[in-house]
Amino acid sequence: MENELVPIAKAIAIGLGALGPGLGIGMIGAKAMEAIGRNPEAAGKILVPMLLAAAFAEAIAIYALVIAFSI
Repeated sequence: MENELVPIAKAIAIGLGALGPGLGIGMIGAKAMEAIGRNPEAAGKILVPMLLAAAFAEAIAIYALVIAFSI
């Protein structure tokens, strides 16, 4: 019984762990595009912080993947 639930636990861990970062990256991209649309000259200044924020959000998804593998 216990071994039958391990795949379900892994699926839940990675599924919920990817939900937040997925929404976060979507919001980061949307706000960056909105800011660039309002001020196209600031695209260079917006790009680097946007990429850093997306990288940090993806790191959370990688942590969830590591936890899923360790279950």
